Amino acid sequence: MNLQAVKQRYGIVGRSEALDHALNTSLRVASTDLTVLIRGESGVGKEVISKIIHEYSPRKHNKFIAINTGAIPEGTINSELFGHEKGAFTGASSERKGYFESVNKGTIFLDEIGEMPLDTQAFLLRVLESGEYLKVGSSKVLKTDVRIIAATNVDLEKKIQAGKFREDLYYRLNTVPITIPALHERREDIHILFRKFANDFGEKYKTDSVRLDEEARMILENYRWPGNIRELRNLVEQLSVLSEDHLVSAKDLLKVSPRLSRRNLPAKTDNEGKTDFEEREILYKFLFDMKSDLNDLKSMFYEMVQRNNLEMPSTSRKPDQRYDEQFSSLPSQSNDFGFDPVPDNGGYNELEDGTVIIKRSDAFSDAEEVEESLSLDQKTKELITKALKKHKGKRKNAAEELGISERTLYRKIKEYDISI
Repeated sequence: MNLQAVKQRYGIVGRSEALDHALNTSLRVASTDLTVLIRGESGVGKEVISKIIHEYSPRKHNKFIAINTGAIPEGTINSELFGHEKGAFTGASSERKGYFESVNKGTIFLDEIGEMPLDTQAFLLRVLESGEYLKVGSSKVLKTDVRIIAATNVDLEKKIQAGKFREDLYYRLNTVPITIPALHERREDIHILFRKFANDFGEKYKTDSVRLDEEARMILENYRWPGNIRELRNLVEQLSVLSEDHLVSAKDLLKVSPRLSRRNLPAKTDNEGKTDFEEREILYKFLFDMKSDLNDLKSMFYEMVQRNNLEMPSTSRKPDQRYDEQFSSLPSQSNDFGFDPVPDNGGYNELEDGTVIIKRSDAFSDAEEVEESLSLDQKTKELITKALKKHKGKRKNAAEELGISERTLYRKIKEYDISI
């Protein structure tokens, strides 16, 4: 199956490996009747993935319906999904078919599954296990044959721990998990998406497509994008309408959207709204300590070579020369703190309003990526461990002090196998 053809058919733009993996998984599972759980932040395109699964499945000629379970009131969701009998409750003046009856043989996409009430979860579990359900106000068991695709933008494991989501339903839904990467996890696609949206809005408003200069492009690539593709699309539409010059500079970009200057560095905020940069300073210190440690190791290595009269490959550097210029900048790699180290060798530009624009990672190709990323993992683990000890294992307080979400902290604890 041609992945590029699928992208063109559904208007999916990007070359991210994580995105391609999600699409390939969707196509592979489409021909089965397995239940799928799609994970991803709001605005990443989970409904598009559900449509791909349906339209490449044997059910493609039957109905597909997308239901936002978080938008249906708790008192009416059972009636919406399973239907009701006449007189089942006040206002039920006639019999009503539910989605599981009207979409029989088709596919139902349940978005925001984590917001579904507990009693409805029990009914849904019965449908998944046996295909049976009851209408509200009826004792007659009905059968349905629908495929369930669920989606969530919350951590269902934490919902289970809080008693707000059934563990048995979670494992039943999570037969095939698919994770859609957030926009900040596929930075290589940001400018491609910008150009695509710019061309679309240029045609819509019959104007020339807006373009970005180098500094404006770097601002977009360093922004966190909490609203993901939806937020980027809205920004491009604003620029297409409001920009006087079709070549958008960094100054013009920040004038239209000042929030793009935010770096989301870890920091604490007190009740008066003042920001404490203690955590950011700690991270900077870790980075510069790594630089110093690496230089010391290299000096010690060359000293051992000299003392033991070992032969070394020819090099343009002297044995006792420190590698300050090589390690004066660190790789600009994103991490779960939303933190990009600021290089100290002119690898950034500063605008008049004080906004720092970090250059793309191709300016740091000489850095030893493996050594430094491993060291950064160790420092990150130490920082998380200290925060957990300080707050006596309370993850919520530790996450607030670190300036990250509880979900990110939970994932990091599992990743680094940190014992609390």
